[in-house]
Amino acid sequence: MLLLAPMEGLLDHMLRDVLTRVGGIDRCVSEFIRITDMLMPKRVFTRIVPELLHGGRTPAGVPVRAQLLGSDVQCMAENAAKLATLGPAGIDLNFGCPAKCVNRHRGGAVLLDEPELIHQIVAAVRRAVPAEVPVSAKMRLGYMDESRTLECAQAIEAAGAEELVIHARTKAHGYRPPAYWERIQAVREALAITVVANGEIWTAADAQRCVEESGCPDLMLGRGMVADPGLALAIARPGSQPLAWAELLPLMQIFWGQVRQNVATRHQAGRLKQWLHYQRRRFPEAEEAYQRVRTINAPDELELAFFGPTSDSPMPP
Repeated sequence: MLLLAPMEGLLDHMLRDVLTRVGGIDRCVSEFIRITDMLMPKRVFTRIVPELLHGGRTPAGVPVRAQLLGSDVQCMAENAAKLATLGPAGIDLNFGCPAKCVNRHRGGAVLLDEPELIHQIVAAVRRAVPAEVPVSAKMRLGYMDESRTLECAQAIEAAGAEELVIHARTKAHGYRPPAYWERIQAVREALAITVVANGEIWTAADAQRCVEESGCPDLMLGRGMVADPGLALAIARPGSQPLAWAELLPLMQIFWGQVRQNVATRHQAGRLKQWLHYQRRRFPEAEEAYQRVRTINAPDELELAFFGPTSDSPMPP
């Protein structure tokens, strides 16, 4: 099983759409929906996870679990109950976000120092939603260290989660290589639920090593999929032809059409350049294109420079 990771500020519904069109991804998790002290209106859930308006799936038919982040037990449960009525493919709980602004307000990875609270949150959400709605969680190896990794994972399992994704770094590690896949092994062996390995999987070879070192046959892909949209297919179908730049360009046109429709004008160019920046790791053509457009901020100029004069910014079907 290959999952597409939630990545705040990068891997949103527009990128989920085009990446799942390529194939190989079995399920997605949305960016987190921040829960503080109120019951969110429906529009908040559907703005972050518009797939809720389409049966909880991307246009390619890949199911999407909606992710909640917060530390107020009752509020998390109440919002999960409301979210469940909107038809997500499941509800995921975020105990892994390393962002300082999130951790400062007791959200994400900072809770890994409080396994008792993690248990309370997961248990309350599990009780609040119908039995047929899957509840899963994502965590890191720890906050500043790994002393409570197993304790947190066991708390999540005991509270009723059916699946746990582990990003193989602590909050203190951030996103610096390497990811410590081998440290997931003990957790996988101690838990009866599905454990999914995540972190620093950029190639099919990385994926194979991650499976071997973590003992997890199931993986979550994040930045690696953004850099190479054909990564999931390459992992799922060993020996298949890698995705070519010419095959990626039509998907980028679809993405750009969605950006023009859904993103404020001043941020549109940045979204395309952000994706191109990641693609430079895999495609020489992306490096050339990025250098050509990196100083352009006007959307119309960027469109002409990147797609050429024949582009009509096709809108998504």
